[in-house]
Amino acid sequence: MIRISAASPSAPGPAPRYGSDPVQDAWLLHFMTENNLDHAIAPEKNASPEQLRFMVALGPEEIYVPCSDVMFSHLVSERADPMVVAEYNERLGRIGRLIDAYVPDAYTGQKIRILCELKYRQALVAPTLIPSRLAKRLCTIFLTQSGLDDPHRERKRLMNRRAQAFIQGTAFTEMLYACPAELPGCRAIPELRFALDMLELKRLLVLGSLSAIWEGEGKVPGREDLDAALTHFPEEFERLAGLLDPRRGGPLKILFLPDAAGGILFDLLAVRTLLRLGHRVIVALKDGFYYDAPTIWDADGDPVLDAALAGSHFLADARIGKNGLLQVMRENPLTVISDGTRERLNLYRVSVTFARAWKEADLVMAKGILNHRRLIETRHLFTRDVVSFYSDPAAGLRLDFKPRAPGARSFTEADIMAKAEEIISGMRAAKAAGKSVMFYSAVIGSIPGQTKTAIGLVTAFVAYLREKLSETYVINPAEHFEEGMDADDLMFMWEKVQRSGLIDVWRFQTHFDIEKSFELLGRKVPPAWSGKDATFSTGCTKEMHIALSMQSRQPELQIIGPDPEKFFRRREYGVGKFCDAGIECR
Repeated sequence: MIRISAASPSAPGPAPRYGSDPVQDAWLLHFMTENNLDHAIAPEKNASPEQLRFMVALGPEEIYVPCSDVMFSHLVSERADPMVVAEYNERLGRIGRLIDAYVPDAYTGQKIRILCELKYRQALVAPTLIPSRLAKRLCTIFLTQSGLDDPHRERKRLMNRRAQAFIQGTAFTEMLYACPAELPGCRAIPELRFALDMLELKRLLVLGSLSAIWEGEGKVPGREDLDAALTHFPEEFERLAGLLDPRRGGPLKILFLPDAAGGILFDLLAVRTLLRLGHRVIVALKDGFYYDAPTIWDADGDPVLDAALAGSHFLADARIGKNGLLQVMRENPLTVISDGTRERLNLYRVSVTFARAWKEADLVMAKGILNHRRLIETRHLFTRDVVSFYSDPAAGLRLDFKPRAPGARSFTEADIMAKAEEIISGMRAAKAAGKSVMFYSAVIGSIPGQTKTAIGLVTAFVAYLREKLSETYVINPAEHFEEGMDADDLMFMWEKVQRSGLIDVWRFQTHFDIEKSFELLGRKVPPAWSGKDATFSTGCTKEMHIALSMQSRQPELQIIGPDPEKFFRRREYGVGKFCDAGIECR
């Protein structure tokens, strides 16, 4: 029997990890490959470990499992677990209903049905396939064989129209904007204003959970339903309100994950409330058909959704860098992105832009039971605070809060700017004292497995320069690194420093510098470093472009080192890495 520790949703435990037992390692590798989640096997589809750590707090050799702990415990079973089989049956039945409704041709319908049944039977042989991954495969078969790109397009538009009709009615206006029976104690107008904003947000969260409004089944909820739901409103909302209060810590960057068509109109009204409080919001939609989930393409041809998203910025770049994303967020209070998938939330498959949006966010707000299972009902902790809310048929609106992992650090734009300004202040002081300012660009992370050695070389050589050069303020980038900063964070910070106009001499590491550095350390040059210079570094390549740009504005800037024309091998860092995207970092 394979034994992998379980953890309750309320008390997260250690994530599954490699290295403790060969049998467990073999099963975990089998699990990852069967679900096609291993980056080493499919790097073009799956997030690298570094990108995954933007979102999930993982220790050495730990792996992220994109399903609830309950589901994972059933998948570990050596036999066909009844719960897993029931989930497989539900996914196959759902595809069958799609075939019945949207494939009129009997031949094509039978072909799709049989092919899906073959995949289903294959999964039953050794049921380690996460049900949502089976659903993705069956859905892909349906879409490719039927020629349909979104069979639920008209259904989602109808749900949005029903929701919009309700929103435009007098009942909604009375329910949302009615004054509370008792006004909160008013010690100051801003306090009262925030209390009323939170009341509006509560009402919108409740209304957005009442699916009868847009599904067209049963009685449309009235004021009494809203009042009853507010009476039993989750206590965890107070933690969310504390985070959202701009008087406590300033505006937040929020990543918002909607659930389904119809309800998204109430979600977007809630987002408008967040914008009014001064927060910046990124709304992440699906990249393609996933039943009733809204997609990035739905606004095209749906005037209701298009109007609800009025004024938002649609970001099409699926691999945007840190600078680009921060600029978009500065210029646009509301940004809409694709999560890069057409399946239930799967952090292995999300786009680089989604991963960066998560990393830059202060808070993730996720709606729906499916997101709740992936984010709350799991042992995994995440790098950002997560609020999950969904409708429970028995208990009404549920809201759960999962704080970020204790060791997760968040370098905000303000934090990085403050670090840059601290360095610039030192440069100004040196200039005021009559010193020359030299910036030293060197290889740090571009040689896989050599980062520690690289830092030692730079530190030794800069110490040598400081002793050798009088009245020269030499900046060593390695002295300003902090744990938790990735290459994008560092480049963002250093570009602010480098474009300050305070650098007199910009020295790029040569192979002579490297040889001298090893000599200073009393070592011979190893093969990994033989012949290397700054042209091997992605960061130095980017910095050479900045140096040449600054020299065109500041002709007296002296650039020392390899010929600028030799800086051509490197282009972009791997996501979350300190080496180039074209190099396999180990």
